[in-house]
Amino acid sequence: MKQIVLKHALAARPCADDFALLEVEAPICPDGGVLVRVVHLSLDPYVGSRLRGKHMGEPAPRPGVDAIPGAAVCQVLESKAAGIKAGDWVHAMEVGWREVANLGPGTFRLLNPKAAPLAAHAGVLGMPGLTAWAGMTQLAKVGPGDVVLVDAAAGPVGGTVGQIARIKGAKRVVGIAGGSEKCALVTDTYGFDVCIDYKKDGWEQALSEALPQPPTVYFENVSTDMASKALMRLAAYGRMVLCGLVDQYHADQPPPGLNAGLIVGKRAQVMGLVVYDFYPVWDAFVKEAGVWIADASLVFKEDRAIGLEAAPALFERLMHGQNIGKAVVSVSPE
Repeated sequence: MKQIVLKHALAARPCADDFALLEVEAPICPDGGVLVRVVHLSLDPYVGSRLRGKHMGEPAPRPGVDAIPGAAVCQVLESKAAGIKAGDWVHAMEVGWREVANLGPGTFRLLNPKAAPLAAHAGVLGMPGLTAWAGMTQLAKVGPGDVVLVDAAAGPVGGTVGQIARIKGAKRVVGIAGGSEKCALVTDTYGFDVCIDYKKDGWEQALSEALPQPPTVYFENVSTDMASKALMRLAAYGRMVLCGLVDQYHADQPPPGLNAGLIVGKRAQVMGLVVYDFYPVWDAFVKEAGVWIADASLVFKEDRAIGLEAAPALFERLMHGQNIGKAVVSVSPE
């Protein structure tokens, strides 16, 4: 089978040339687990940090040996797991950039292929969607009357955050994104009331004007600098969900001042969100969100590449924020 690995240890933001496509021996079905073919592979920003061994204490993959980490939607080829048969569909977080994977017991979830498009389980029903749902419904507990401000609003997490906020009754949803194309996606596809382009001059004034009432909820996914600008505008007793700090993923040291990454890691107030905590309720989220997808109150956009060999180039675009929609690689046909 084909598998993608690092060519060498990384010291900076990864680019396409840092990866190599190898032919390796396919694994065998593990006891109590399944052997699967990888169909829809999720590319996610946190992997850039993980490739340097800087994500939640997880080790970096060994150059030339280990598959690049990645979650995926897969179809079972062989099963030694109770209740799972060949042909079933599963989702797992630790699949990797490869064509065939061996998933041990307790590492995968059975999917209903009729509940939603299969690729949705790599995005809006996968970890990005679970993150958004957890932030809005389990932590911030958004409800009628809330004004919600969302950073990185064009991303698969941010775009879902705003939609779930609206579904739960928020009276105004404002996004921040970079560039006219992304802002159009936020308003025209995801249905935010307005999206502020932070790449335009005067954007901070425009943000203030877009918030005649201060936000009661803020969802942060980018930087401590952006969080500070949002906190200045937050209503008294407002709730802030600190989910990710993309600008720190490739930095050697945290920025001076408060290391806000500690807020996430400690799960502290302001509310730090670590999606791993919500894996036990993943099926409950999918059940609820599947209804929203069916009635078109929750929509999603993909930036999809075809074939495993296309993963490095799409990942490089993701690392530079150039993707439009959820980055997904269709490794093989459904």
